[in-house]
Amino acid sequence: MSFFGFGQSADIDIVLEGQDKRKTAEIKTEDGKKERYYLYFDGETVAGKVNITLRKSGSKLEHQGIKIEFIGQIELYYDRGNHHEFTSLVKELARPGELTQSSSYGFEFLQVEKPYESYTGANVRLRYFLRVTVVKRLSDIVKEQDIVVHTLSSYPEMNNSIKMEVGIEDCLHIEFEYNKSKYHLQDVIVGKIYFLLVRIKIRYMELAIVRRETTGSGRCYFTGPNTFNENETIAKYEIMDGAPVRGESIPIRLFLSGYELTPTMRDINKKFSVRYYLNLVLVDEEERRYFKQQEITIFRKAEKVRKSIQAQLQEKLPSFQPQSPTESKPGPEEGDTGEQ
Repeated sequence: MSFFGFGQSADIDIVLEGQDKRKTAEIKTEDGKKERYYLYFDGETVAGKVNITLRKSGSKLEHQGIKIEFIGQIELYYDRGNHHEFTSLVKELARPGELTQSSSYGFEFLQVEKPYESYTGANVRLRYFLRVTVVKRLSDIVKEQDIVVHTLSSYPEMNNSIKMEVGIEDCLHIEFEYNKSKYHLQDVIVGKIYFLLVRIKIRYMELAIVRRETTGSGRCYFTGPNTFNENETIAKYEIMDGAPVRGESIPIRLFLSGYELTPTMRDINKKFSVRYYLNLVLVDEEERRYFKQQEITIFRKAEKVRKSIQAQLQEKLPSFQPQSPTESKPGPEEGDTGEQ
């Protein structure tokens, strides 16, 4: 903005390359609202152009340089004065001088490393954004535009099931099993609960997905004085209502696609972690609660692109060409009667 409303000022607009065809993704803001931004992946080039539109025609804009930055940063809510940048790239768009008319500048950040997924939690935010700055003597003109980054993982080669026996001596003994220990965001948790001994009156049993966010700073952020642990129950699924008997088996089938989950994030830049747990809870008739937690890993997998039937045919039969209706059908050669 200009000083006391006098002098020239400008509006800045950032247009990303191919944004008309680029996918978008939702992410929560600090106040819990959801906003959509353009989606990028690790190693993908971020390019486009910057449009600077002068507000007053016939008046020039003096500046000390124009630059664009690509920034990845972590913001801890209890320490808002310090932004921890893990990625910072700068491109100079224009050297010091003056603008006499609206101008456009192209930019390209080639194959940018984006090691972490965008995340907004209870005590921390990890964001990626572009920042354009028109440097002026009194007050800079600044424009920021966020993007969303997703990190992809492949299927784990070793994905062992979870099987444990828990209980209270001479009162309760159960065995629970989950089919895997690692699940993608659209996966299904399949398992069973087997009752080996039941001598208490159980009223109901439920399975919960708990997200634990740990934030802090320093090498031992998870044990330091500024460590914050935030547990949030993402889902609750009642798997039994009523008292079970010995030898009974209760099936579990929980679809993850209906819940707002993120991938598991461990030791992100030594600032925070996000982990997920399956919490099995039993409640007896006296409202006493018995529970067992088991950590699981959640990851994001790449979307499968379905090929059309025609494309599949062409892959299998590359020489096959469908006949045009105007083409003549093959017949007997001239002088051949076709008779045997």
